[in-house]
Amino acid sequence: MRGTFLWRNRVLLTGGVLLILSLHLISTGVHPGDLAARPESAFLEIISPVAAAFTHLSDGASSIERDYLDLVHVRDENAQLRIELARVKSDQARLAELEVENQHLGELLELRDALGTNAVAANVIGSDATGLSRTLVLSSGTDNGLRPGMAVLANQGVVGKIIAVSPNASRVLLIDDHNSALDGFDQRTRARGIVAGMVDDGLILKYADRSQDIRAGDTIVTSGLDGIFPRGLLVGSILSVHREGPGLFLGVKIAPAVDFRQLEQVLILTQPPPHLEDSDKD
Repeated sequence: MRGTFLWRNRVLLTGGVLLILSLHLISTGVHPGDLAARPESAFLEIISPVAAAFTHLSDGASSIERDYLDLVHVRDENAQLRIELARVKSDQARLAELEVENQHLGELLELRDALGTNAVAANVIGSDATGLSRTLVLSSGTDNGLRPGMAVLANQGVVGKIIAVSPNASRVLLIDDHNSALDGFDQRTRARGIVAGMVDDGLILKYADRSQDIRAGDTIVTSGLDGIFPRGLLVGSILSVHREGPGLFLGVKIAPAVDFRQLEQVLILTQPPPHLEDSDKD
């Protein structure tokens, strides 16, 4: 019976003994080397590695948390820097484009001053989409004083003439369209002909007499006799001259001075060539 009582109450009895021992240690104190200090020393010896491990894990967790927060901060800063860099590049591209446009506009204004005539600059905003004709669409129209028949130029040379207008836009027939024609001549030999476009692309000089000295590489300029383009504007250079066959005229192919596909800005002459005005006054 006694053994059964002790066994059944072992937890309570053990707790009481430990409590009494603790109270004794607190009341009397423990000196180094005492027997009572040995259990505590053993307990500290056992618990110290565990405590150290927990401290290390805690420090490691804190370090990982700090590193993570630093990484998130750096990532956010990098994202912001990328946004700022993209904005700077966009601004640089916009400024570079404005600089190029201003340069082209300045060259067009110099051309206007050299011609000594009234003119309007316009942006190219479109081109023919059907392939049936070769035209450009400009950003200026009747509100800017434009009307059909006006000459259109670029810094490099002749572009074409206006064939249709609206208040804020106009359409230009390019000189390489098969419906286009202008009076021109060989600057070296003064041989005249009609510069016309071909259906399958390109320019030719029509009605050039076979007796004329016309060679590849010669420069073709406007004669001013068509009443649209002033005299002496660059049209292009001769690519080839064919004399085969019994015909009266030479077969002359011309390379345009202007790359029509690269045009961004043009100059429209808003008054006829000066010498035609003078002849009208007479």
